[in-house]
Amino acid sequence: MNNLELQKTAVEVRKGIVTAVHSAKSGHPGGSLSAADIYTYLFFEELNIDPKNPDKADRDRFVLSKGHTAPGYYSVLAQRGFFPVEDLTTLRHVGSYLQGHPDKKHIPGVDMSSGSLGQGISAAVGMALSAKLSNDDYRVYTLLGDGEIQEGQVWEAAMFAGHRKLDNFVAIVDNNGLQIDGPVDEVCSPYPIDKKFEAFGFHVITVDGHDYDALRNAFNEAKQTKGQPTAIIAKTLKGKGVSFMEGQASWHGTAPNDEQYAEAMEELKKAGESLCQK
Repeated sequence: MNNLELQKTAVEVRKGIVTAVHSAKSGHPGGSLSAADIYTYLFFEELNIDPKNPDKADRDRFVLSKGHTAPGYYSVLAQRGFFPVEDLTTLRHVGSYLQGHPDKKHIPGVDMSSGSLGQGISAAVGMALSAKLSNDDYRVYTLLGDGEIQEGQVWEAAMFAGHRKLDNFVAIVDNNGLQIDGPVDEVCSPYPIDKKFEAFGFHVITVDGHDYDALRNAFNEAKQTKGQPTAIIAKTLKGKGVSFMEGQASWHGTAPNDEQYAEAMEELKKAGESLCQK
């Protein structure tokens, strides 16, 4: 896909996020929206995956470590063809396979059940080690929140990945600067994030997480990096794409009401129409 196609797809992903969370009347829109461009690039450009064969042995693995942003994950999986887009409206409903956090047993395309912060990266590092031990060439990617990296388990996993020189492993930090209780640097500052990963033996790249050229260059650089894992620190805007959610910690885990839903969808519709005129 070219950048314009990726931008159009990301608008659809954002529509799916807002629709799913509104339908559930609960969920996490802010961090799902901030990561929407990262999700879109990963699932439409970067990952070796096949919706028709979700469990193929040589597929790249993706683990959503910040599992509460499942609405973004589900939306991009639906757009990529793993399951019907219409099913997004069943998010968190009784009997739905789209639970509040990713469920490997029931959702096509999900490689790891996740939700308890810090555990996803640990599982992803284990997958990367497995590939090395088996001489398999698949790559492993995990998406973390910048609030999540306050968890000690994240750094245990990073230490292991660096020690084992897992150059088939990429950790992406969605650095939107906000967590449920407010700015991350006020709650328990993780900064400097880049220096911390470097100290654990990572090759570190800092990018604008909404810039597809920057993301493309970063992931290509990660593939070319040998002998050490890569951490991509993606600077993003919480709630990106819905103006009244942007930069607001209050939208970390709040669902829009009917009026807010209509306003958000109209805004995203106009954004998509504007892209179609380019």
